[in-house]
Amino acid sequence: MTWTEPSVWYANLPAFHASAGALITNPAGDVLLVKPRYRDHWAFPGGGVEADEYPHHACAREVREELGLTLPIGDLLVVDWAPPEGPRLRALVHFTFDCGTLSGSERFELPDDELTEAAFCPPAEAEQRLPVGVAHRVSAAVHARSRQTPIYLPAAVSLAAADRATTSKASDRREALDS
Repeated sequence: MTWTEPSVWYANLPAFHASAGALITNPAGDVLLVKPRYRDHWAFPGGGVEADEYPHHACAREVREELGLTLPIGDLLVVDWAPPEGPRLRALVHFTFDCGTLSGSERFELPDDELTEAAFCPPAEAEQRLPVGVAHRVSAAVHARSRQTPIYLPAAVSLAAADRATTSKASDRREALDS
């Protein structure tokens, strides 16, 4: 292998986009979604990760900007990877964090120029309001929260397949430790 100047080597590595979102629920288990002005569909509260920002900091910033709330950013629930598609020429890695359960008395301060509304929806309805490529994050995040184990969803793998892979890997590790 030939030695390459680090600046050249790094410049030639593949790049990707990163975003972070918040799973926020109410006591009934309904999922909070926001309706962006500039899209036809709903979304988790969240957005893009800046170049010098950790994903969990991006989640906190986006929740503050979109909802006017400062919430603790809890466990990483879902890592979702999507290949380049359509006008997005780079892969996208999305991180969903557990931002807890709200009591229902909180008042949201939505930015008028960005969001038209926020609503708590039962998980099945939340999945219907989200784009097809994102809807699977609802059940994955809720499942990951209940199991206290993050879920990796490469290119919209179904929750059942992701769960089998996680269970299989955990089982393989246990078998290796037992032998």
